[in-house]
Amino acid sequence: MKCPHCTVEVHQGFQDSRINGVPSGYWHALGGHLWAAKYMVCPACDQAIIYLTAQRQQSEAAEIPNFLAFPKTTGRQKAASEVPPHIAEDYHEACAVLRDSPKASAALSRRCLQSMLRDKGFTQKDLAPAIQAALDSNQIPGAIADNLDAIRNIGNFAAHPLKDTNSGEILPVVPEEAEWNLDVLEELFDFFYVQPEKARQKRAALNAKLAAAGKPEMK
Repeated sequence: MKCPHCTVEVHQGFQDSRINGVPSGYWHALGGHLWAAKYMVCPACDQAIIYLTAQRQQSEAAEIPNFLAFPKTTGRQKAASEVPPHIAEDYHEACAVLRDSPKASAALSRRCLQSMLRDKGFTQKDLAPAIQAALDSNQIPGAIADNLDAIRNIGNFAAHPLKDTNSGEILPVVPEEAEWNLDVLEELFDFFYVQPEKARQKRAALNAKLAAAGKPEMK
């Protein structure tokens, strides 16, 4: 698992602590469930990781999935500093609401995607044509292009044309689909913003060395 604080891959070593301070070996039902806290300390950053977990007392009780109680985090890294602030803001909000509302997260990530495509010159009014224009430009590497194309199949996208006036429309999605949107955004951030900036810095460093040696700069 990845630590939700430092995102370093660590081995799970959770311990259980039952809720309500009942004696060891006994459970106390709260709302039809037997509750416990699962906790560990990250060996990489020495920070606490705490989950709440519940077991059903009776078979008819509703299932409650384990959820992260501390820290309050998305578990995803922030957008790189090279990403424009207005685009990064939508991405961070899409990450923040992923667990509570995959549908809202997907809507925010689609808006983020459309803003990024506009920023890169694909200014079509609807998101689907903007995606197609980006694919047709042949600028995007094959694997990333395939992943971008797949976004149109998420949440029955094809049946819901997204125009400028409703690019944040809430569509039915499952959590895995909403998370896929975020994964693709991260790939596009790296391609459109991070790698070009790294290349620019390398060229600048080389040109500085060439200038110091009295040679012409690299074009």
